[in-house]
Amino acid sequence: MIDYRKAIVPVWTLATGDVRVPVLDGGGPLTPERVAELRHVLAVMAGEPVATLEMHALPDTLDRGRGIPLDAVSPLAQHLSQLITQSARNSSAAATAAAAGEGLYRMVIPAKVAAQFGQGLIRPMMAKGMSNGFRGPLIDSTGTIVAGANFVPVGTATAASAVGGAGATAGVAAAGGAALTVAAPLVLMAVAVGVSAHADQKRQQAIERITELLEQLQEQKIEGEQSELDGCRDAIDKATAILLDQGKLGASLGLDSAVHAINTALGAADRRLRGWQKALDGFPEGKPVGVDVLAKAFPGVDEQGGTFRAHLELAALAIALKQRVVVLQAVEHAQSDSGNQFENFARALKADHQRLAELESSIAGVLERLSALELARPQSLRPVFTNGEVDRLLRAANLIRRLGGGAPSKSPATDVAIEIARDKDGSVVVFPALPA
Repeated sequence: MIDYRKAIVPVWTLATGDVRVPVLDGGGPLTPERVAELRHVLAVMAGEPVATLEMHALPDTLDRGRGIPLDAVSPLAQHLSQLITQSARNSSAAATAAAAGEGLYRMVIPAKVAAQFGQGLIRPMMAKGMSNGFRGPLIDSTGTIVAGANFVPVGTATAASAVGGAGATAGVAAAGGAALTVAAPLVLMAVAVGVSAHADQKRQQAIERITELLEQLQEQKIEGEQSELDGCRDAIDKATAILLDQGKLGASLGLDSAVHAINTALGAADRRLRGWQKALDGFPEGKPVGVDVLAKAFPGVDEQGGTFRAHLELAALAIALKQRVVVLQAVEHAQSDSGNQFENFARALKADHQRLAELESSIAGVLERLSALELARPQSLRPVFTNGEVDRLLRAANLIRRLGGGAPSKSPATDVAIEIARDKDGSVVVFPALPA
């Protein structure tokens, strides 16, 4: 964990449109708890989406490979630079913090706003080797975030644009002294890149698990499905870079082919899901299910690897890739109407995410039903168990119990944090969005 107990942390309150709210603080230093309260109250009272942006010292060690890098001329980097420059003219705290030219910026989107662009899209990404730790530069194994920091509200006379390109400017929203800075493009781009990075992290994790399973299975058909899906990454990465630079997508990118391959994989996941649900419906209710019967319907479910688990990971891979494509489509849709950026983005992202959410929820339901099954010994003419039968039954029971724990969480909507590392040259790295 980074110790921020002696740090002064500038914090901006960002609005995506002109809003009016009463004065909510006296302008002095705030605790992290007070900042969270302020953010939640503004989310309820403001007619436009509101976020907060904190500026922290850049950690000495930071795994930049987890994020998406953008150079200094990218719209996101320019919007952030504009905000910093304008704020430094009007706030001594912002000027002091920005003097080094680098920092770790943490944008927090309230749960109410996050739900507008697809509830459930951001779920905890558990870090390897940690029992309860999320991945993120500002979060330690206990989930503690910048305890004891002094947050100083920052207002700007002009700031990043509410609409238009990176060079445009707009004023502070008429907020009755609450100092809401209008910065729709900054919020849009941060959310878009953070969600895309989050989806790509899920893709990487699915690839790692599929690779481990294939080493055990040696299944060429599954390997072919994985290769076809992973081959979509190049087109998606190029399209992401172009859109985040406010360019236009062309047919030469191959994105259409990638989307076709992803949709085909999602179709296969749908078919397999229906087969799993049908198999579960066919089991006698309230009675034990034989291990052989279960393994026939769910191949390899009683083993560490197995085809069933590989199919689960292929579904997770297809969903993660589709989530990245959905973000691209939402950004493109938002940029087509420069006067209504964030609202268009949120609307498109939420609508397209519904099918993915339903698929994930249905797969989670299958895993929960499997984990609740009571197992019976394999059918045999012998009146007693053999040692092998006992071992198999115990192993299978343990494995299927663990399936329920691997299902996606159904936790209520949470605040979403997007962390942005800014270097002295103005370039940035945006890390995967995560629950705040």
